[in-house]
Amino acid sequence: MSRWKAPRPKSSPYIMPAGYQRLEQELKQLWHKRKDVVSALSAAAAEGDRSENAEYIYRKKELRGIDGRIHFLQKRMPALNIIADTPANQDKIFFSAWVLLENDKGEEVIYRIVGADEFEMDKRYISLDSPLAQALLKKTFDDEVLIRNEARKIHYSVMDIQYGADFVVD
Repeated sequence: MSRWKAPRPKSSPYIMPAGYQRLEQELKQLWHKRKDVVSALSAAAAEGDRSENAEYIYRKKELRGIDGRIHFLQKRMPALNIIADTPANQDKIFFSAWVLLENDKGEEVIYRIVGADEFEMDKRYISLDSPLAQALLKKTFDDEVLIRNEARKIHYSVMDIQYGADFVVD
């Protein structure tokens, strides 16, 4: 039996300046945390038998996780394109747009289309690679969008499109 996994599809290389700064800050914090973990690992290793030393085993796993994330960030960050400008045509949905949608039930939701590396920052942020964001791209006011998944179909109407730091309710 093989352990091969298909590689994940490449995510879009776009990010907003605030998202890039957050990644830089995370990388800096990881390097500081790594120093602490290495010193704790050295102390645990000095205690003797490493095969039954829970502290040593834990610190090795923690260090492996930190090193993996550092490696990922060091490879990913140079490949990112920082998008700071708003598009010339602000009547259509593009990267960094705030979008007010209304579903079939009349419920309104607000989403911002962001890069794959920053969508976890806020629950209203959705990745540019998500099915909803892909369906919304280049749509304009009053356009209809249909999202299908295994369980159901969801219809959305585009109610408003804005660009800027926050969504402003009129």
